[in-house]
Amino acid sequence: MKTSDVTTADLLRCPLALPPMARTPDGGIALAEQVKILDWLRSAGVTTFLYGGCANFFNMGVRDYAATLDTIESLAQADDWVIPTIGPDFGKALDQVAILKDRSFPSAMLLPLAPVSQSGVATGLRRLSDTMGKPLMVFFKSPEYVRAADLAVLLKDGVLCCVEYGVGGSTDDKAEPFLAELLDRAGSADAIIDGAGERTITTHARFGLKGYTSGSGVVAPHLTMALLAAVKRGDLEEAGRLREHFLELEALRLTWGQIPVLHDAVRLAGISDTGPIGPFFANTTDEDALKAITAAATELRAASAAYSNS
Repeated sequence: MKTSDVTTADLLRCPLALPPMARTPDGGIALAEQVKILDWLRSAGVTTFLYGGCANFFNMGVRDYAATLDTIESLAQADDWVIPTIGPDFGKALDQVAILKDRSFPSAMLLPLAPVSQSGVATGLRRLSDTMGKPLMVFFKSPEYVRAADLAVLLKDGVLCCVEYGVGGSTDDKAEPFLAELLDRAGSADAIIDGAGERTITTHARFGLKGYTSGSGVVAPHLTMALLAAVKRGDLEEAGRLREHFLELEALRLTWGQIPVLHDAVRLAGISDTGPIGPFFANTTDEDALKAITAAATELRAASAAYSNS
């Protein structure tokens, strides 16, 4: 498992996959099923695993955190980079980094929380990084979460090693003033990745972003690796074509819930029996939704497998 400092190359070697956490009926981690997810990702060269919202780290108690870290570390292979998440609230995050500081993980991602004050987030990130003794990663979905100027300073000071920009993309460059300001203040896109995955990377790539987190890519790792390669070489036409494969499942995630739909899609596509998602989320039960998710996930997985054999 990677234990060295996070570099730009690490952020670009593959998409940062967001695997669900496979669970047993009683809520325990289903180890064999989790291995199936990781092996499917590795079959395409995806070896970065960010255990965040899609793994329901939002609702994990501190009491279970150390044991969960033990598990995800035990499942890692030599070339894997495993990223745990913390928070989203400051109090839980502070307890979690106290556990992480004696571990080998080179960083952790702070999950988003609202409502907050922008200056308070910047101060909290600095305190959390100081406690952990390592730079953090931060994910946010709103420009009101933290100021671009503060993010640039935190990157410069080594408090952050990565900013995951999750604000929704647009087809209009002028609709991304926060991203433009952040890039201007940071001086480059080296430590800034797209946090909305395949849905927005082709838009944000025009600003210089290349790396991204991937939810639907867990279903289609071969396709998302090809998409990343196209973005890295500047072939946005090809990237846009590959992106089309993901849009149906991404639309269902927006309609029925990004986290539970991905959790169920991995099962419905036949990759792994992910089991119950756990509180405060719930598995999909609507029959029409299940039919649509099954169709989209099955088609997406088949397209990825076909691409790998082409």
